[in-house]
This record gives sequence, C-alpha cells and structure tokens, in this order.
Amino acid sequence: MAGYVSDAVIRRLPGYYRHLKELEREGVTQISSQGLGERMCLTASQIRQDINCFGGFGRQGFGYAVPELRERIGQILGVDQPHRMIILGAGNIGNAVCCSDSFPANGFETVAIFDSNPAKIGTRVDALTVQDIASLERFIGENPVDIAVIAVPSEAAQQLTEQLYSCGIRGFWNFAPCDLKLGRDAAVVNVHLDEGLQVLSFKMLHRQE
Repeated sequence: MAGYVSDAVIRRLPGYYRHLKELEREGVTQISSQGLGERMCLTASQIRQDINCFGGFGRQGFGYAVPELRERIGQILGVDQPHRMIILGAGNIGNAVCCSDSFPANGFETVAIFDSNPAKIGTRVDALTVQDIASLERFIGENPVDIAVIAVPSEAAQQLTEQLYSCGIRGFWNFAPCDLKLGRDAAVVNVHLDEGLQVLSFKMLHRQE
C-alpha cells in the first residue's frame, strides 16, 4: 500500500466495499472502472486513481474481478477480522448502534454497553444488559476490546476516552459533540450529526450555482 492515502480516498473505501458486495450478490463477476464509477457516481479516472493507491487490481481490457477486489478492499479496511466494541452511553444513539444488524455482519461485535444513569443500569438493550460505567476498567481488564463507541454528553466524553486510552483501547467512534484529544497512536472518527445537516443545508442552498 502507498505510504500516504488521503482522507477523501479512505472515506470512499466503504462505498467501494458496499457496492462490490452488492455486485457479488447480483452475480456480477467482473466490472470496468466505468461501470463501477457509474454505480458510485464517480468518474472512471477517479475509480482507477483510488484503487491504484493500494496496488494494481485491474487488468487492461478486463476491468476488475469483483470477488477479488471486494476481498482486497475488505482486507484494507480490516473488516476481514473481528472487532470487539463497547458502547458508552445507553441513550438513543448508543442503543441504535447496539441494536444494528449491519455491524456484526461486517465483523464489528458489540460486547458491552455502559451508562452512569441508575435508571438504565440493569436494563436490556438488544441482547446486552446495561452495565454501570464504574465497572468499565474492570471489564476491559477481563475482556479484549478494540473499539469504544462514545455516545455520552460532551462534558463526559474527553475524560472517559482518556480513561479508555489508558486501558489500552486505541479505536474511538465518537458521537459526542466535541473533538477528542488523544495520543497520536489513537484512531478517532468523529460523527457530529449537526455538522452533517449543516453540510446538507449548504448543498441545498447552493445547488443552483
């Protein structure tokens, strides 16, 4: 793989993976960059540039072998290996993540959900029982965890993620309305829902320009 891959390319990789899985289900075994581009609303040139960041997978006059490219992109994304997740916050977002069927299908298994609210501790969310957040460090010490989903208020998010970081967790999917500050070896993806709506508002406002 190339030494540097832009964030824009990385953000497109899950789309490639999803479309290639759909093509496999449809029985398609090969596709050109033009065909894949039309499906993803990208140019053929953009498709080739993105995929070439990770080596040459296509053949002149043939295009891409769908199963092979899907498998390789899955390896690049790391979804060919299991990831164990915990969720901090048993509110609407935390519960939605916990109950989603799509994450286990892609190798992301939720193994625990935590909250500090006594009214929520001991209740069920899907197949899991909400645990007291005070038991967080003990749970991590006894169970392997790769990813923490942060779905708590912003005033609690930084302190909790620092606690998780000190316990060895390096992957953070952050839904709190703040940007987490952690060590350089931490992988953080911030999902600020209001910012997504603001981007949509901009596109709607300027779509005629």
